[in-house]
Amino acid sequence: MTPRALRTEICRDEERFGGLAAEWTALYGRCSSATPFQSHSWLHSWWLSYGRPGALRVVLVRRESGELVAAAPLMRAGGPLPVLTQLGGTITDFTDVLLDDGCPEAAPALARALARAAGGAVVDLREVRPGAASEQVFAHWRGPRRRLPDSLCLELPAVPMEGLLERIPSGKAQRVRAKLRKLDALGIDSHVVTGAEVPAALDRLLKLHQLQWQGRGVTAEHTSRRFAQHLTRAVRPMVERGDAMVTEFRLAGDVVAADLTLMSPRLAGGYLYGADPALRARKVDVATMLLRHGARETSTGGRATLSMLRGTEAYKQHWRPEAVRNQRLMLAGRRTAPLLWLRAGAADGRRWAARQARERAWVGRALSRLPGRTPNGGG
Repeated sequence: MTPRALRTEICRDEERFGGLAAEWTALYGRCSSATPFQSHSWLHSWWLSYGRPGALRVVLVRRESGELVAAAPLMRAGGPLPVLTQLGGTITDFTDVLLDDGCPEAAPALARALARAAGGAVVDLREVRPGAASEQVFAHWRGPRRRLPDSLCLELPAVPMEGLLERIPSGKAQRVRAKLRKLDALGIDSHVVTGAEVPAALDRLLKLHQLQWQGRGVTAEHTSRRFAQHLTRAVRPMVERGDAMVTEFRLAGDVVAADLTLMSPRLAGGYLYGADPALRARKVDVATMLLRHGARETSTGGRATLSMLRGTEAYKQHWRPEAVRNQRLMLAGRRTAPLLWLRAGAADGRRWAARQARERAWVGRALSRLPGRTPNGGG
C-alpha cells in the first residue's frame, strides 16, 4: 500500500470522539502493544471529566475504505508554550497511540499527520511504556526529537501465586504462606462483580480507599467527584469487554476490601484498591491478599505481565519485581526546535533537583545515625 492510500483527519469535537467507540475498539484490538488506558472507554470518559473546551485534537489515519488504522488521542495543553500532549493526565499510568499491527504504513502516516497537526507546537508524549506504538512514531519522526526518562513502574510475571513465591527467599515465602492460611481461616471470600454491579462496587471501593488512607495523606484527586464519575463511566463497559476487573472481598457478608485491575491481552495492572482499617487490626496482609487474587485471575488469560504500575513503594519491592522505566517522547518541527529544547531542558532541571533532594535526604539520614549525632543533625 502506498502512503497515498491513507488519509488523515483531526477530531476536535467530543461528541464525534464519543461516536468513534466501535471503530476505536476494533483498532484497539488490532494494536498488540495497547494497554487498557488506550481503550476508548477510558479516554473518552477521561475527556468528559478532565478535558478543556476547544483543546481536543484526536489525530486519525484511515484507509481509503474508511477503516481506522491509527489514532493519537491528543489535546492542546494549558500553559505559556504551545504543546500537544496525550489524553489521560496524571491518573493514567501508560499513554500511547494506536497502530494497526497489520498496516506497516500506519506509523509513518501518523508521524506525518502529527507533524501537520502540531503546527507550531511541541508534541510531548508522557508515560510511554517500552515497546509502545509511540516508539514507532518516534522512529519515523523527521524533525527534532528527544527521549527522556519518565516514571518508574514495577512488574512481575503473570503467574499464579506459587510462581511469585519462588521469586523470594524461602523464609519470607513461608511467612507469606502463613499469612495466606490465616486469610483462608478467617473466611474472606472474593467476588468478581458483573457490569451491572460496577457502579455500586466502585462507590464502595472509593469509600474504602478514603477510609484506608484517612489521616495518612490520601491522594486528593481520588476523593474528587470528577474522578468517581470518570471511573463509573469508564469501568462498566471495560468490565463488560474484559478490559477491567472489579473484585470485592467479603468477611461475614460485609465488603471489607475492593480492588480495580485493568487488563489487556498482554498486561494486567492493579490500579486502585480500598480496605477497611479493621483488617489491619486483625493483622490481615491486604497487599498479599490482593496479589494472590490478581495473580490467579490474570495468569489464566495468557498475559505475560502483572504490573504494579507507577511507584516503587516498599510493599511492592518484597516480590523482587523488575523495574521498568516509562519514557517521555518529545517531537517538534524545524521551526519549533527551540521550544523542544526549552521544554526538555526544564524537564532535565526538575529531575536534577529531585535527585539532589533525594541525595540530601539520604545523607541526612546517614549522618543522623552516626555516634554522637543528635536527631536534628547537631554535634
